[in-house]
Order: sequence, then structure tokens, then C-alpha cells
Amino acid sequence: MTIRKIGLGGGCHWCTEGVFSSLIGVTQVNQGWIASNGENGDFSEAIEVHFEPAVISLTDLIEIHLHTHASTSNHAMRGKYRSAIYAYDDVQFNQASDSLIMLKTSFDKTVITQVYPFKQFKQNKSEFLNYFYTAPDRPFCQTYIQPKISLLLSRFKHHVDQVKVSSRT
Repeated sequence: MTIRKIGLGGGCHWCTEGVFSSLIGVTQVNQGWIASNGENGDFSEAIEVHFEPAVISLTDLIEIHLHTHASTSNHAMRGKYRSAIYAYDDVQFNQASDSLIMLKTSFDKTVITQVYPFKQFKQNKSEFLNYFYTAPDRPFCQTYIQPKISLLLSRFKHHVDQVKVSSRT
């Protein structure tokens, strides 16, 4: 079993963690902050996704990411919530870039998500990890994360771990 890793940032890392923890082929999700290089060297809320490419492809992960955060909105909080894909090597950077170019065509608005080289990850405090699945009835989870899980179930059902999702929603 080959495991790969990709970094994803977009909105709140609690939301992003909940979405990607719900997928078949995702073996681990680390929630925290990721920094890249240069002008994107500041840490921004993000997750690291460990996945089995034989089960779920990088392109599928990127497509799900684009549809489960505001990938077409260049709002004032983009410093904290950078719409990003963080690649761990040059090959992955090129694959992610190619996938992003292909997937952007299915959106009516301009997708602002960018691919960046991964530089560093800082994990969140333990009490905030696995935020959705430890207490899905919290008002934040019901208001912000549950609609994303519902989108997964309607649009990407074949990638969703039905047992995990149905036990918590």
C-alpha cells in the first residue's frame, strides 16, 4: 500500500479536516497550519492529507477541495485562509497544477486556488483535532461543516466512507 501526502488550505481547518476525514482512501488528516515560500511564507490554516492513490486520486482530492471551500472568492481573510494546494515535491507540484488547470474549466467563476511548494506544517492543539467527528452536534459543526458533508454525500458519494459519516451525522 502506497501512501502519499498533499497539503490543502482554503477555509477553516476544522471544516477541511471534517471533509477529508470522511473520504475512502484517506488514511490520516493532520490539522493545523502550512507555510510555503516567499510571499506565501506565512502560516495559513490548512491540513495534510495522507491518502492511497490506488483508492482516491490526487485529482479527485483536488476536485473535492475546490467544491468544499470558497475557491472562487478572493475575500479579505485569504491571508488566514489561503486557497491552496501544497505539493511536497516537483512531480506532485506538476500533477496538482495540471489537475487544477483541468478542473477550473468546470466553474463559472474564476478559481483562485494556487499550487505552492510545501515548506512547513504546524499541528493544532490536541483539543481541536478531529473537531467534527468528536462532537458533530456543536453549533459550529452543524452550521459550517455539516453542509460540506451533505455536499460530499450528494456530489462525491462514491468517495465517502458511508459507515463513518452515517455514524456521526
